[in-house]
Amino acid sequence: MSTTTARTVTRARLSRAELRQRWLQMIEDPLLAAIPYKVELNEKGAIEVSPASNRHAVLQAFVTSELRGRRPDGTTMTECSVETRIGVRVPDVAWASPEFVARHGVTTPFPSAPEICVEVLSPSNTAAQMNEKAAAYLEAGASEVWLVSDDRGIEIITKSGARASSAFGIDLVLPS
Repeated sequence: MSTTTARTVTRARLSRAELRQRWLQMIEDPLLAAIPYKVELNEKGAIEVSPASNRHAVLQAFVTSELRGRRPDGTTMTECSVETRIGVRVPDVAWASPEFVARHGVTTPFPSAPEICVEVLSPSNTAAQMNEKAAAYLEAGASEVWLVSDDRGIEIITKSGARASSAFGIDLVLPS
């Protein structure tokens, strides 16, 4: 006769090297490739998925196009992986300077954050989650984090706090 005991397992944070290794294993996994959601890896090595709406896709494409058009001197990316203190996170859109690209190339995941990291908010996102993610991108080297939502427009966050406009000279009005 056996009994099963429920037990809470507390995982320790993985080191940056362990997170990087786990991420590299994940991007080769055909089962994870079939997941139709954005996949991230938290600091304890657990996989997190985020379902996206079509409005999310429209806003992501809009911001990508606008960044590419207004800052052609850098590289605009969608869903690049970035090492942060809260795991490997994947901004919906990012813009990187030529210096960033020269330093990091296409290293996966990036060991630091591109200058601009953009998160397009979904209904399932909480303010606490987004604040934590914004702080993690800034700590990882981003100059600005943009939080894009239908009801609040674009919030620009820097290490000094919220800004009314981007220091990169970009002012966007979201499409309706």
